[in-house]
Amino acid sequence: MLQAPDIALAPLLPILLVLAGAVSSTVLGFHLPRRTLTFINLALLVLSGIAMGLLWSGPGEVPATAFGGGLQADNAAVLLGLTIVVGSVMTLLVSLDTAYRARVSFPEFDAMLMYAITGTLLIAFSGDLIVMLIGLEIMSLASYVLATLQDSRRAEESGLKYFLLGSAGSAVLIYGLALVYGATGSLGYAGIAEATSGLTPGNLGLLVGGALLLLAGFGFKVALAPFHQWTPDVYSGAPTSVSLFLSTVVKVAAFAGMLRVFGGALQNAPFWADALQILIAATLIIGNAASLFQTNFKRMLAYSAVAHTGFVAMTLLGTPGLGGAALGYYLLIYTLMTAAALAVVAALQRSEAGMEISDLRGLYYRHPGYAIALAVCLASLAGLPPFAGFFGKYLAFQAAFQNGYVWLSILAVLASVAALVYYLRPAMLMFMPDRTPAREYPHGQRPATNLTVALGVAGITVLGLLPNLWYGWVADPAIWELLAGR
Repeated sequence: MLQAPDIALAPLLPILLVLAGAVSSTVLGFHLPRRTLTFINLALLVLSGIAMGLLWSGPGEVPATAFGGGLQADNAAVLLGLTIVVGSVMTLLVSLDTAYRARVSFPEFDAMLMYAITGTLLIAFSGDLIVMLIGLEIMSLASYVLATLQDSRRAEESGLKYFLLGSAGSAVLIYGLALVYGATGSLGYAGIAEATSGLTPGNLGLLVGGALLLLAGFGFKVALAPFHQWTPDVYSGAPTSVSLFLSTVVKVAAFAGMLRVFGGALQNAPFWADALQILIAATLIIGNAASLFQTNFKRMLAYSAVAHTGFVAMTLLGTPGLGGAALGYYLLIYTLMTAAALAVVAALQRSEAGMEISDLRGLYYRHPGYAIALAVCLASLAGLPPFAGFFGKYLAFQAAFQNGYVWLSILAVLASVAALVYYLRPAMLMFMPDRTPAREYPHGQRPATNLTVALGVAGITVLGLLPNLWYGWVADPAIWELLAGR
């Protein structure tokens, strides 16, 4: 007797709303102005966020699922999905003011962006490796197009590098997925987690090889050293609104995938944590050291994103309860402060190459609001109290330290001290008098960008002073201990 397929609308609705925006941008782009499509997509993203909020499971409630558990709307997916929506909304707001100058003001930009967001939500809501892989490839293919969409040699070069290296990273990840399936006989996270205990030596070798290949594949997506080489070239060559999207939304989704795989399915698999701590150490050293020598502010933020990848990845080394809560908090804070900083750059830069750090001298006397906002973002990125970046780093260090990674925690603290140099240098320059002509784009009305900056600054300030407004939601250990569906 045939069994009806397990198709539930509720867990699919947040993803379908975003997909509707992608399809409408593709079809209606022939008839409607691009700005109209952007407002439609913003409304659909807000509705998607509301739909996610309605999926929240109370104590004792079973999370909604679809396709036999292939898609699961547990509380971890809801929290990570809301972070993705926040970053996506900030990206679209910035593009309203800057897309024309960046020469990407056409419907295809919104279509590719919404397709990429669809992929990111599939990763966050995935219940097995196949759904995760589908989401990852949708996100990656759309991101490759976004990086090279601008008609310029810099964008074409950055997009080609991103595509070639990204293809290699995806191939490695798929090979690792195949080995994990061969070792465990399951593609579902719960089935893999159950099969990791009691494997034969031969299957254990396959599992270890698959886990390490998956780690390498995800390492490219999140820019863990030595898989980070594409990051500075792509972030500095792509339009700044695209750089904002890649450094926030794409990174959040890739970490959501890592959390699903390594915090759930492969939590008890050997050796991957030992390899990850070495990659984190290399990422902290390379990211912070390279940032010290950058003269272009946008490129400095790219290497800063590499360094923050190391800090965020430390949460994966913690226990599921403590590490998951730290990851959920840090990803939102990182999204807010990075998006606000890049929004300021997008508003002021004369070209998509960004601004030189020396161009920031005297910014306070020309644009005091932007200078104060950027200073707050840089202080939070550096981990200075009372801003939310301080609490985010503290949680990451605590998660790794309490699980026995003492030397890595000490290295991370030292890296944070070194980061003060390259974060505070531009912050101080902004408040120094400068008699030279202004180096920014002529001042104009930028309400959407101003709203993005205000949201980011308000978020990192309020969540720094009152961290429990968000941490209170993510701190429930039950959310993260049930990642594998156990």
